[in-house]
Amino acid sequence: MVLKTFGWSFAVTALGLVAAVLFGGWTAFGIVAILSVLEISLSFDNAVVNAGILKKMNAFWQKIFLTIGILIAVFGMRLVFPVVIVAISAQLGPIEAVDLALSDKDRYQELVTDAHPAIAAFGGMFLLMIFLDFIFEDRDIKWLGWLERPLAKLGKIDMLSVCIALIILLVSAMTFATHAHQHGGAHVDKAETVLLSGIAGLITYMIVGGLSGFFEDKLEEEEEREHEAEEEAERSGKPRSAVALAGKAAFFMFLYLEVLDASFSFDGVIGAFAITNDIVLMALGLGIGAMYVRSLTVYLVRQGTLDDYVYLEHGAHYAIGALAMILLVTIQYEINEIITGLIGVVLIGASFWSSVRRNRALAAAEGKADTSDEKTEVSSGV
Repeated sequence: MVLKTFGWSFAVTALGLVAAVLFGGWTAFGIVAILSVLEISLSFDNAVVNAGILKKMNAFWQKIFLTIGILIAVFGMRLVFPVVIVAISAQLGPIEAVDLALSDKDRYQELVTDAHPAIAAFGGMFLLMIFLDFIFEDRDIKWLGWLERPLAKLGKIDMLSVCIALIILLVSAMTFATHAHQHGGAHVDKAETVLLSGIAGLITYMIVGGLSGFFEDKLEEEEEREHEAEEEAERSGKPRSAVALAGKAAFFMFLYLEVLDASFSFDGVIGAFAITNDIVLMALGLGIGAMYVRSLTVYLVRQGTLDDYVYLEHGAHYAIGALAMILLVTIQYEINEIITGLIGVVLIGASFWSSVRRNRALAAAEGKADTSDEKTEVSSGV
């Protein structure tokens, strides 16, 4: 099972590390290995959230996610994206941007750093909306009940998540503008950039998420029709799985997954510049990491891990909220990537441990109930 799921990741790792040695020797090998670990640690929460969406899709769309989705994730976000942001920010053509990335790496890194406020605002707002919509929804299973119960009540207010997101964006933009002004006012226009990029992130979330939700709702009637057939199949001893998302619904869910992955990859791409400004090594390292995130997503779906460990999805969404705020803070302040990665790992680890404790408590309760039933049967027999 593990080899089948992670086989391609192992193969890409071997090829990537060999390519790194051929390209730049053992130093390049070490850089690519470090970047791979960085990407996996920063994107583990991405895999958990992806799994929650992917399990709703049928086998065909899951394969699309693993094939075309990989091309978009590895080549689009980890190789093309850093070049595109430089081309846009420096008003260069694509070929000029690639040439700059290969010939003048220091200037290339400087241009990417200048584009960071726009990237952070867009990604931060997209991820923040995911987090807010999650915590404001009333769920049967609650991890931090003392916090989630009152938030679920507040969530009944229409458009609350959008209002909060816009307020946070406004505060971020104003804070950045003040900071720039105090340092000579050379980059005061960045406040406008932050606002526009953040609103673009918000609009992207609402369009892609809204369309996927719309088509998912249209399948509810079909699922209801299948419900009776499913119950009949269970009575006959042949249980059927629920209808998986297909067609337009799955297509927009796929788009949602790709935008989500793009938002998650912002911190990895930006963080990679702290290690190297060589786009070849960056693409190799982050590409290997992206493969493992994809494989881990499929592993979680096939193993039913989210069903067994019910708080994992909560932990991942709290990690998303933390990452969103970190991205917005990095508009003004530099935050070490190790801190970013550790916050996500700690939150997901805590939710996993809570899930294990919950499962043990349920098993113990069932054991006591069974023992009680046996004693009742014995006493009745006597």
